[in-house]
Amino acid sequence: MKMRLYPCLAMFALLAACETETMGPSAPPTRFQPGTGEAFNEQDFAWSRAPGSGAIYGVMAYHSGDVRYSCSGRDVILAPETAWVRRRMYILYGSTDTAAVPVGIVRARTPAASSSSGDYASYARKTTCDAANRFSFTGLPDGAWYVLTLARPGNHSSEAVAVMRRVETHGGSRGVVLD
Repeated sequence: MKMRLYPCLAMFALLAACETETMGPSAPPTRFQPGTGEAFNEQDFAWSRAPGSGAIYGVMAYHSGDVRYSCSGRDVILAPETAWVRRRMYILYGSTDTAAVPVGIVRARTPAASSSSGDYASYARKTTCDAANRFSFTGLPDGAWYVLTLARPGNHSSEAVAVMRRVETHGGSRGVVLD
């Protein structure tokens, strides 16, 4: 029996021609682009202070082999994504999407404080990781964010790691697993 592919091809062409609605601001590229983000610009951060209906609910699940890591009692930072922050993530973590890097390496890569870093900390949100390795941020505007925390090995056998993950909010709740 001969199959007719024409109806399927017509359907795919129709779907390809459909315009999809985007939610919130369009996301900038997540890869670091040399020559971008050198200058701290307060205006780039303004969107992150707006109220919103977004939320991020997260859990630390990082492990190395059989060794589980915990963020219990530690700060969890939520930094808004801007060109400057994206560049900083690339410098510190070697990625703009996700990473788990020994804390000593991140500290060694941390640029010296300068006036070019502006008031970066005032735009970051902070919460505490609970005893079950969970954390949450609510009231977030739509956009891209970086979740950052330190995780220590449960058996204290090795150095802590700095864990980073990029997350986007588009209203509603977003779950994230730091692994």
